[in-house]
Amino acid sequence: MGVKMIRIYNTMTKSLEEFKPIKENQVSMYVCGPTVYNYIHIGNARPAIVFDTVRRYLEYRGYKVNYVSNFTDVDDKIIKRANEEGVSCEEIAHKYIKGYFEDTKKVNLKEEGMQRPKATDYIEEMQDLVKNLIEKGYAYESEGDVYFQVEKDKENYGCLSHQDIDNLRAGARVEVSNIKKSPLDFALWKKAKKGEPSWDSPWGKGRPGWHIECSAMSGKLLGKDFDIHGGGQDLIFPHHENEIAQSTCGSGGNYAKYWMHNGYINVDGEKMSKSLGNFFLLREVLEHYEGRVIRFFVLGAQYRKTIDFSDNELQQSKTGLERIDNAILRIKEKVKDGSVEGGEDLLSLKLDIEDAKKRFIAAMDEDFNTAQGIGVIFELIKKINKYSEIEKLSQEGIKNLGMADTFVTYIMEEVLGVLLKKNEDNLGNLTAELVEFLLELRKKARSEKNWALSDEIRDRLLKIGIKIKDGKDKTTWSL
Repeated sequence: MGVKMIRIYNTMTKSLEEFKPIKENQVSMYVCGPTVYNYIHIGNARPAIVFDTVRRYLEYRGYKVNYVSNFTDVDDKIIKRANEEGVSCEEIAHKYIKGYFEDTKKVNLKEEGMQRPKATDYIEEMQDLVKNLIEKGYAYESEGDVYFQVEKDKENYGCLSHQDIDNLRAGARVEVSNIKKSPLDFALWKKAKKGEPSWDSPWGKGRPGWHIECSAMSGKLLGKDFDIHGGGQDLIFPHHENEIAQSTCGSGGNYAKYWMHNGYINVDGEKMSKSLGNFFLLREVLEHYEGRVIRFFVLGAQYRKTIDFSDNELQQSKTGLERIDNAILRIKEKVKDGSVEGGEDLLSLKLDIEDAKKRFIAAMDEDFNTAQGIGVIFELIKKINKYSEIEKLSQEGIKNLGMADTFVTYIMEEVLGVLLKKNEDNLGNLTAELVEFLLELRKKARSEKNWALSDEIRDRLLKIGIKIKDGKDKTTWSL
């Protein structure tokens, strides 16, 4: 597939960098997953879809990808939800992890070969990391809590969010409690409170802080140095900043080499979030739109850009996807009809496919620009539609049209993860036969110059989503 020259925008350096993995042809990638206290909203779905696509594209380019994405299953929000529902935190986590898989299956996440660790399975690793930080003088215990002392990492803290520690200190809230040495210090371990899940530790019963969870899981599963760390833009500070501090200070190494952050999804110009109450659960949106349409909508923008979420935007994505569906269905129909002696060879289509492949790779190599990549596919679809209208094709022409089908379908389904419609998705064999029967009736009506009946059959079919096209020798139909 040629020389690999992928460039990634690294949040750490604020620049596009050539991607050079630590191990040749292997990529280690950690992406922060959801805190499982509710069903995921469309904003949570964006990083899941984005980084699933990054993984798919890296595999397409020949890399072996070790992809880890976690579930945070112990957290203040989970405890609050458990208390509200009168059940255990474990039951809440189980319910919403199950819901996560139900919902994300419909947007075609590639689970095969992934690791999905749960925070509560890595308590020992978290405690070991906290012990290291205390021993090295970066953390301290205070009344059963353990805190990371940000001042001790003054040289590096703020490297990801590009914030100066003195400015952060000046802007920090004045703490009423005297437990912490500085308002900037963050919890590594929290003392147990009544009614909360807890584990035995050298500092008494308690539970981990949020940030330490990802450091422990990524460290255990990928090592102290790995290639890509991803997540939503809202995680840059303090979550990812704190991960870097505790990981580099506690375990050594550089932690993640490339930091990737997807942009927000906005509703009416405001970031979608549970705290603002302007969110739409993915499963609610799935009641109105297919998962493949939602995935196509998310990939319609380069991952770092803000997306505006609206019914109009989803409708546009649906219409665009149907254009691709119909082009591929027309190809299949044409290929099924077979070749004609003396027909066209479509040699220029073969060149168009090769050009589209190069331009798709160029778009995706430049920081996974799915918007441009999809644009390349649409340009090829225009050409495919033109070629599909040619009445007579040679054996070579049929082969080249089939090649176009294979290329577009592979890129859409395997690389972008957007499934295309198959005729049988909406039409069983019986329904397909009924359509053919109606077309026979229409053909008879036309031969008898019964134009009113011919038009009525055409219009009624269109009303139920079936479009017909009259050719010189044959009438074809598509969804």
